[in-house]
Amino acid sequence: MESIAEVIIVEGRDDQAAVKRAIDTLTIATHGYGIRKSTWELIEQAYDTKGIIIFTDPDFAGEEIRRRLREKFPNAKHAYLSREDATAAGDIGIENAKPAAILEALEKAHCTKATPSKEFSMQDLMKHGLAGGPGASDKRGKLGKALGIGYGNSAAFLNKLNQYGIARHEFEEEAGKLE
Repeated sequence: MESIAEVIIVEGRDDQAAVKRAIDTLTIATHGYGIRKSTWELIEQAYDTKGIIIFTDPDFAGEEIRRRLREKFPNAKHAYLSREDATAAGDIGIENAKPAAILEALEKAHCTKATPSKEFSMQDLMKHGLAGGPGASDKRGKLGKALGIGYGNSAAFLNKLNQYGIARHEFEEEAGKLE
């Protein structure tokens, strides 16, 4: 599996890292049960544009988070790991799973293979002061908010621009407001 079209929703950064070890894809972390408004908005953007796969830990907290997400996003796909595949040294979580187990869970969720877009390049970011210069981080934060894709370092931001289907005119218009 090269890459998948949907965005994977996980609980935390360690879960994101585990998924990224298995497959190159976009992820969003809820950071636990107290999901911030900005995170809900980011998940909604992903749900509306790319679709989401909810992939939470096989424990009580994970199931509660999954339930809340399912209520708000009823057409989301779901990936599941067994407790056995997600446990290491008594700790249960996606972060403990081997890449093969993660890939198997995503395949069983009937994920869609991505067709990578290369609409934007690092040159686009540099042209608008979004990479490689002073204030680039702040500009990416503002542009990410305006486009509904959130913040990311230069490489992650470029990946989001290409994977979330942002239109060139939309990017140029919002980036122009930053200059």
